[in-house]
Amino acid sequence: MSNRPRLSLAAAAFAAGLAGLAAAQDAAPPAPAAAPATIKLSVDDCVRLALEKNFTVQIQRFTVANARDSLEIAKATFDPTVALTSSRNFSQSSSTNSQLNGAPAPVSDTTNTRLGVTQEIATGGTVTVSTNLDRSSSNSSFNILNPAYSGNVTLAVSQPLLQGAGPSIARAAVERSQIGVTVANLNFQAQVLNVIQSTENAYYSLVYASEQYKVYQLSLDLAQKLLDEAQEKKRVGTATDVDVLQAQVGVATARRNVLQALQSLRDGNDALLALVGQFQLDQTVVTAGFDSFSGGIPLVTSVYDTAINHQPDYLAAKIAIEQSQIDVRVAKSQRQPNLSVGGAVGYSGLDSSASSVYQDIPKGDSYLWQVNVALSFPWKFRGDTARYHQALNALAQQQTSLRQLEQNILVQVRSAVRSVETNSEGVKIAAVAADYSSKQYDLERARFDAGLATSRDVLQTQSDLENARVAELQARVTLQNSISALHRLEGSSFERYHLTVPE
Repeated sequence: MSNRPRLSLAAAAFAAGLAGLAAAQDAAPPAPAAAPATIKLSVDDCVRLALEKNFTVQIQRFTVANARDSLEIAKATFDPTVALTSSRNFSQSSSTNSQLNGAPAPVSDTTNTRLGVTQEIATGGTVTVSTNLDRSSSNSSFNILNPAYSGNVTLAVSQPLLQGAGPSIARAAVERSQIGVTVANLNFQAQVLNVIQSTENAYYSLVYASEQYKVYQLSLDLAQKLLDEAQEKKRVGTATDVDVLQAQVGVATARRNVLQALQSLRDGNDALLALVGQFQLDQTVVTAGFDSFSGGIPLVTSVYDTAINHQPDYLAAKIAIEQSQIDVRVAKSQRQPNLSVGGAVGYSGLDSSASSVYQDIPKGDSYLWQVNVALSFPWKFRGDTARYHQALNALAQQQTSLRQLEQNILVQVRSAVRSVETNSEGVKIAAVAADYSSKQYDLERARFDAGLATSRDVLQTQSDLENARVAELQARVTLQNSISALHRLEGSSFERYHLTVPE
């Protein structure tokens, strides 16, 4: 048998196999399940939903809440502290060896009660107002008052003069916590900007997947039409088995591309829904397509100035330096001796009832006062000096890191601006290439209809057209992503979507 008949038989067998596969694919599928709900969303809709329901945004809110609670904890240091203590002591002896006890079997019953309020003041000192009320009774015949009540009212003040002195040191923890709240809010805004960028990227990735699916579906339709025409030409004798075989291979390839594009479309749909909702994946998002880029290429200096003034990451790093400055101030104070002065003045009374005691106190017949001075310091101050140097080093490190961040932002801005410029031109070039490929396909299709080209020639130009259209889509999504990255660098997404800066 010659090679030509063998080739014809092999081609016929392969064609029969492909025909069987196509028949199986074209067979009536089982009844589909209920179609998922379809929702049409713009990128603005998705951003709004993400800020409402995104898990990352919700988790970050707890960090802000904790920072605010830390501020309340720091402020609570200046809240008055109330202390109430009470005790009772009872004793009885079976006998005595002294007549001075006033009873053969002495009995003593004493109750002590103290109420005090302590307030830390802004200078670093403390003020305490307290009162004591004591009740004592016994079976001694020598007691003039039985029971006897004694009480006093005392005002005590303690103030450091060197270490820990002054409002700037006393309120250091509050100031650090206030800055911590600001930093937490800025970090929250940065996280929101990240979510906005991720949402934009996911949205345009879904647009790309949807449009790519349409391109491959159109290619499948064209391949199927080409196969139908090749089979008809073979029937009338103007085409060969090889033409039909090549058309069948084109259909099979197009089907594979459609299935892969459908998978990408479904994955992209889930990725977007995961960002803008919670466990609402049984929906199909219909997008509004790509946004047209009509703006001019921004200037590097303009974008950099905007980023320095609005980017939450940079502002958080900048304001965190103030916390280090507070640490330096506190560490410097710790290098001084612990010198404090204090004093107390009080009035007391003694009577047979509690009410009478407090009536006697204002008369001022019984009073007391005291003054005290305390001084302590570590030998050589080595530990405190080292901690002060550490605080200075930490401040210098943060200031240097801020300068580095400024340079990094400048580098990123320059790259982002170039990316937008390059990708905008890339979209124009890809559009021209897709238009050229479309004309090439039309020309080759006309040549096939006239019998001047084979199925292979048409499939090749169809593949070129398909690739050109997908390349145009890729250029458009790349441009959208570069624009999103530029807006993230600027920190301008809130203004772009007319959003109130979240706090």
